[in-house]
Amino acid sequence: MKIAGIVAEYNPFHNGHAYHIEKTRCADSGCRATHVVAVMSGNFVQRGGPAMMPKHYRVRTALYGGADLVLELPLPWAMASAEAFAFGAVSILDALGCVDILSFGSECGETVLLEKAVSALESQQFSRLLRLFLDMGISFPQARQRAVTEISGNKIASLFETGNNTLGIEYIKALHRLKSPISPFTVRRFGAGHDEDLPIGNIASASMIRKLVSAGRLENAAPYMPPYTRSILNKAMQAGQCPADNGRIERAILAALRVMTREQISRLPGISEGLENRFYDAIRESGSLDELTERVKTRRYTLTRIRRIIFAGFLGLGTGFEKQQPPYIRILGANERGAEILRAAKKSARLPLVSRVSRIETLGEYARQIFSLECRASDLYGLALPTPMPCSTEYTNKIVKVNQYDGCKT
Repeated sequence: MKIAGIVAEYNPFHNGHAYHIEKTRCADSGCRATHVVAVMSGNFVQRGGPAMMPKHYRVRTALYGGADLVLELPLPWAMASAEAFAFGAVSILDALGCVDILSFGSECGETVLLEKAVSALESQQFSRLLRLFLDMGISFPQARQRAVTEISGNKIASLFETGNNTLGIEYIKALHRLKSPISPFTVRRFGAGHDEDLPIGNIASASMIRKLVSAGRLENAAPYMPPYTRSILNKAMQAGQCPADNGRIERAILAALRVMTREQISRLPGISEGLENRFYDAIRESGSLDELTERVKTRRYTLTRIRRIIFAGFLGLGTGFEKQQPPYIRILGANERGAEILRAAKKSARLPLVSRVSRIETLGEYARQIFSLECRASDLYGLALPTPMPCSTEYTNKIVKVNQYDGCKT
C-alpha cells in the first residue's frame, strides 16, 4: 500500500482535479499511489466565503473522482492564509502516520524549483528583507516576492506569481516545519489557470465554473466537470442546496460586524498594524459587502485577506488557532480503500480519529472549541443556500460511504 495525500477544496470537483488524481495514481508518473486521502475544506473556503455547495456533496464528488478517504480541514485553517492553510492540512496528513507522499498541482511542475523557493523563505536574510519591503507599504505577496528575488533571483521569485506554485511552496515548507517523512510530489497543471475566466480545452478554473453555475448555466459548465460532479450538482440545485450566495447573508454579515468593538475586531485573524481602526470605521459607513471591501482595501492588503477578515468576524473566528495544529482527524467520507487507510491509521495516527462527533466531547477543551466553531459556521452557512438548511447539520450528516465500484451513481 502506497498512500498519497492531497489538499483540496473541490469547489467544485472538475476535470483538472480528476487529472491530478489520475496522475497521482499513474505508474508512469513516478508517484504510483495505490490509495489517496484528501484533506478538504468544509463549508467555508480559503478565499473567504461559503463553498458553492455543502461539504457532504463535495465529499461524494471527491470519492467518485478517485479519492479513497476524505478528511476535514477545520475552519480556522480552511479559511486562513496560504501558509496556515497548508500547515493545517499537512499537519493532518502527517498525523495520520501512514501517508507516504504529498501530491499537489503546480504551474512549474518541478519539485526541485519549489524546494529552492522554500530554502529562500527559510534563510536568515528573508525575515529582514521581508520587513524592509513591508515597511515600504507594499502588500505581503509583493514584499515576499521582492525578498526572494534578492536571495535567489528572478527565476525562483517568479514562482510566487501563480497560486498553485505558492501553495506548493507552503506545503513543502509545512513538511519541513513538521519534520515530516512525507515526500512532496507535484503534477504540472495544464489548461486554464487559477481564477482564469476562459477555459482551455476541457479544463476550466473552479471560479469560472462557479460563475456559470451561479448564473443558472449548468449545461455551459458541464464540459469542464466529470459526469458525477454534474449529476451531484444538479441534485443539490434541485434540493435548493446550491449555489451558496453571499447576497443571501449580506445583511447578517454586516449586522454581526456592526456590533463588534474595536478590540474584538483587533482579535480577528489577519488584523495587524492598526487595521482594526480602518475596519471599524468602514463597517459603520458601509451598506454592502462590496462597499466595505472597497473602503478597507489598500495597496498593502489584498482583497482575499479582507474577505477572510470579514467572514472571520461573521463566524466568530478569533486569531491564534491557525498557528497551532488541528486537534483531531475528522472523517467525512470513505470507500473500501479508504477503510484500508483507516485501518492502517488506527495503528499509526498521532491525533484522535473522529468518525462520530460525540467523541469530540471526550477530547478536551481545544477540540471542543474547534468543533463549536465548525457547528456555528455550518449553521450560518445554511442561510446562504437557496433553501436554508436547519441548524445542527454537523450532528445529523453522516459519513459519506461510497462503494469504489459504484461508477457515477448518486
